[in-house]
Formats: sequence, C-alpha cells, structure tokens
Amino acid sequence: MRGAGGGREGEEPDGGTTTMTERPDWEFKRRDVLVLRELSRDPQLSSRDLSRILAEKYDIEVSHVTVSESIRGMRERGVFREAVIPNEEYFIFALFEFRFNTERFADGWRDAMEYIRDSPNTLFYFLSDGEYQWKAVMMFPDRTSESRWIHECYKEHGGVIDNIRNSVVHNVLKFRTDPELLDSLHEGEEER
Repeated sequence: MRGAGGGREGEEPDGGTTTMTERPDWEFKRRDVLVLRELSRDPQLSSRDLSRILAEKYDIEVSHVTVSESIRGMRERGVFREAVIPNEEYFIFALFEFRFNTERFADGWRDAMEYIRDSPNTLFYFLSDGEYQWKAVMMFPDRTSESRWIHECYKEHGGVIDNIRNSVVHNVLKFRTDPELLDSLHEGEEER
C-alpha cells in the first residue's frame, strides 16, 4: 500500500522505515506547529494561504514554497497522517473489541491480527489493556455486511478470538484535532 509520501506504507522516502508506534524524526520549528494548527482548522488551505496567515496572524514572513516543503517533509516523516473519512451518513461505523482465547493465542494471533488490520472495513486499529485488547473502528455499508464480516472472522479465526464485542457508533459529535493541542510539539524549544 502506498503511503502519503509516495513510498510504501511504513517506509520513509529515503529508504528508512517507521512504524505507527515510532516517534517521527522531526525537529519542530514554531512555524511547523503553526502550519499544523492552521491545517487542523482548515485542511484545505493552500501553501499560499498558509504563508499569508503566518504573516498576518503570527508575523512570520515565509514563502509559500517553504511552507509547501515543510508540509511535504512533515508528511513524509510521518509527523501527521491524512485519511479520507466518509460522512457517517454513508456508512455504519462501529467499535469492535476482540477478546482472545489464551489457550490458542500463540498459534494464530498474527494471522488474526493481520486479518483485522488488512480488512477494507477497518478504519482505525489499536491495542489497549484490559480483557478486550484489540480494538478497531470499522465501517460497513449496511448491517448485513457487518454481520457477514463478524461471521467470517469467527469462521477464520474463532480459535484465537474468543469474543467480539461491537458497538454502533452514531451521532458523531466531534472528529478533529484541536489546534491548541499542537502547541505542545514546540514547547520548550527555541525558535530555529
């Protein structure tokens, strides 16, 4: 699968590799954080718009080319990710939680993990603590598709997965990064 930076997902353009859990190799300038803040407010801003906003709001004079290069560099290094998320009116979103059969876990955990991770229905997949340690936000065109996916998952990996708990996600009230949260990326660092 191709990542946003043009390389394979998890692969840096210079041939290095990263994982979803590794901290990106990036030294934040104040300008970078401000660009991320503005993009979190409006992801459609052009580099020209961002250059103008930096000058007007923050008194930072920088060309749109520099802004564009900074965005590209941050994207390629995995500082932020981009995804197309359809409106919840088009799909059914659900939180799936997976509990393991510990007696059979060692024999089939990797196949089960990859089955969930690589499913086209999986939007967001993560590990957590507790009884249900794998969790995924998944999307389906309808309830029948969701039910069919659960059936197939049990059929393929029921020896490893003891239970799937799923909850319907409806009435999404917030889905965005607040710009203020991004300030912590540059706190304590001097302007470069």
